Amino acid sequence: MYNVMYMGALRTQIYLSEDQRAKIDELTARTGQSLAEVVRAALDAYLPAETMAEYRAFLDEVAGKYPDFAVPPRSEWDRGYG
Repeated sequence: MYNVMYMGALRTQIYLSEDQRAKIDELTARTGQSLAEVVRAALDAYLPAETMAEYRAFLDEVAGKYPDFAVPPRSEWDRGYG
């Protein structure tokens, strides 16, 4: 899966519990991936795919799309429909 050398990668040291390390060791033995590959894949799966900049760009794009949309006054929100 991760056979690509990460350009500009930063060396990072982390502490794992014995249980976490044992599970990763089992996974690396089963898949042939390195510990670093497993950790990077786990982080990629855990971290949101969209960055905050992408999210803000989306909000900027859709904000104001319906400038003439009339919002009813709060007194009309619950008029007993249904």
